[in-house]
Amino acid sequence: MSMVLFASVVRVGDGLPLSASTDYEQDKELQETKRLLKGLSKKLGQFPDRCTLRTGPYNINFMSSLGVGYLMVCTASYPNVLAFCFLDELQKEFIVTYDTKRIESAMRPYSFIEFDTFIQKTKQRYNNPRSLSTKINLADMQTEIKLRPPYQLSPEDLRAINGFSVHAPSKYKGIAPTQMLEPVTLPGIVSCVLSILCGGLNLLRGVHAIESILQNDDEDFNYVIAFFLGTAACLYQCYLFAYFSVWRNSKSFLAFALICLSNMYLYELRNIWQILFHVAVGAFMTLQIRLRQPLGKAPDYNV
Repeated sequence: MSMVLFASVVRVGDGLPLSASTDYEQDKELQETKRLLKGLSKKLGQFPDRCTLRTGPYNINFMSSLGVGYLMVCTASYPNVLAFCFLDELQKEFIVTYDTKRIESAMRPYSFIEFDTFIQKTKQRYNNPRSLSTKINLADMQTEIKLRPPYQLSPEDLRAINGFSVHAPSKYKGIAPTQMLEPVTLPGIVSCVLSILCGGLNLLRGVHAIESILQNDDEDFNYVIAFFLGTAACLYQCYLFAYFSVWRNSKSFLAFALICLSNMYLYELRNIWQILFHVAVGAFMTLQIRLRQPLGKAPDYNV
């Protein structure tokens, strides 16, 4: 019989279990599969954000996003589409129910054990597929899996899970889907070009300021620092736009704040329109960084 048997939620950084479904199954193969799931949960950061592990009569499926992993054990015949729809529902409910600070500050295992109630209800729904036909949009998930299929864990991955390659560097670094961002839009390209332009202008003015200092000892060296900080902030915003990073939105806001502060200090060397241009470009770039989300962030499916 095709069914979901067990599910858990863990913190990706250290594998701390945050919540799990209650399970009374005593089947030896199922217990072995759960042991593998426990080992896998401690190394989620080494794998792509959507994976499947086949272990004979059972499959382990997991997805991770925003520092939290969602894992499940189901029978081998359970459809992959339903499995990842199930995990997607757990993800959406969990991130709405618990904020990032609470998750990061959790010290004890199963700090959010009350989430088990939602896991059990969702598991019951997904073990009765007929009740799902009008509640979830399978077409969206089918398309998503077709475009970005789950990574199939191999025997080599199993050896790593069992501790034979604990210190080996992750071969998935840089290709995990959680590190991939949505396709670039035209406003994003425009903001990036303008940000590079502002960085180039700051760099050019900074070089000229150095030349002025060499010719005249009375010049303020702090202007050079302000120009170069502005350059660094603009280029760093371009980097944040192009690549995934932890606390990406916060970093972009800090870079924008640095752009504002450097231009405030340079008010004697720039007119109001130049300052407004630099600040506006920084704000536009910050907005585009915020709008360009990681692909690992689940779309808003109809439930």
